[in-house]
Amino acid sequence: MTTYAPQASTPSPLSTPSTPAAPTSQLGVANDLLNLLRDTTTEPRPDTQLEALTLAVAADLPVLLWGEPGIGKTAALTQLAASLDLPLTTVIASVHEPSDFSGLPVVGDDPAVQGVPMAPPDWAVRLVRAGRGLLFLDELSTAPPAVQAALLRLVLERRIGSLQLPPDVRIVAAANPRSSAADGWELSPPLANRFVHLQWTHDHDVVVRGLGGTWPRAGLPQLDPRRLAEAVEFARRAVCGLLAARPTLVHRLPSSETRRGGPWPSPRSWEMTLCLVAFATAAGSDRDVLSQLVRGTVGDGPGLELLASIDRMDLPDPETLLADPSAADLPERGDLRQAVLDGVVAAVRNRPDRDRWDAAWALLVRAMETGAPDLVVVPATTLAALRQQDWDVPESIERLAGAVKLSRRADRAADRVAATAQAGAGVGR
Repeated sequence: MTTYAPQASTPSPLSTPSTPAAPTSQLGVANDLLNLLRDTTTEPRPDTQLEALTLAVAADLPVLLWGEPGIGKTAALTQLAASLDLPLTTVIASVHEPSDFSGLPVVGDDPAVQGVPMAPPDWAVRLVRAGRGLLFLDELSTAPPAVQAALLRLVLERRIGSLQLPPDVRIVAAANPRSSAADGWELSPPLANRFVHLQWTHDHDVVVRGLGGTWPRAGLPQLDPRRLAEAVEFARRAVCGLLAARPTLVHRLPSSETRRGGPWPSPRSWEMTLCLVAFATAAGSDRDVLSQLVRGTVGDGPGLELLASIDRMDLPDPETLLADPSAADLPERGDLRQAVLDGVVAAVRNRPDRDRWDAAWALLVRAMETGAPDLVVVPATTLAALRQQDWDVPESIERLAGAVKLSRRADRAADRVAATAQAGAGVGR
């Protein structure tokens, strides 16, 4: 068999030779790869930091995010603006002059008659034209004192020169601690007292899932319109009740420069706290979110006192419990249950009566049967000391005696273990 090699075809005189494809641009390929890396999505995911931030933004309060460099503060603000469909305007405070925030003087035709108006910067004009937006003041802790002073009116009154920002413009700032900021400054007390300070930290699971392509989604809190009046009444009762009992908390300027640059209590910051408590109540936010907000407004000490006061507001009335111990609904949390039992004993002490004394013992028995027995030890001891000579010992005391003895025996055993450990440490030396 004869094999023939294929022959190359001869092009027709009328045919057009094909044009070789142009080589693909490597820069275009690089852009394609970058687009794939940026192609991420979001998902609804519980995040107390994001919820606290969105609550403060919804309440129209200036927020300051504190965190180390690279922790994701700027990315969180960019994603928040996108989620809320707000145009984002970023201003690096440290690279601006004070006049950029207070306004530049512009001499008109007749300054003696018309005065010299203060012209606002272009970014402020764009915000006014848009009518809404998120103003992001970045690197606030690197702004020198003169710039911080110029920011006071912008943060509190929303004015830049002669221009008033629209109501739908929200202000959020970010700062690094002075130890990790480039030429950092401490915030001045007047400027610091105008912000809700939130500590921004990274969550391992959020970072890993986000690098995998899915980040948590921020959204405005779902406020219940039926709870608005109730939320305002609750917030006023909580804040006013605490300040009435603790008048020294109304205004307390910290002594150290570092703490003055953070949250501290003043009439202004308590007003912001009241607003945040109302928003958190109307949104049904949990305790962790509320804790971040109030501590970020008036500081850790006053904030924790307010949280404890709010917890006590929900406690049952001791007189109601004494009236019907068998139907008592005691809190599950140990500290709140202890506070309720102490309140019942205090009520009996203030108005001692045989029936009330017996009812208190019945309530302690119920507390022992439905919770930790050691919580009744101190109230039982105090209540026993209130007994008058003509009062018979109720049978319920016998039911409590075992728990009291067991608790005391455990305390003595713990003391012996501690003493033995201390003696052993002394021998070792």
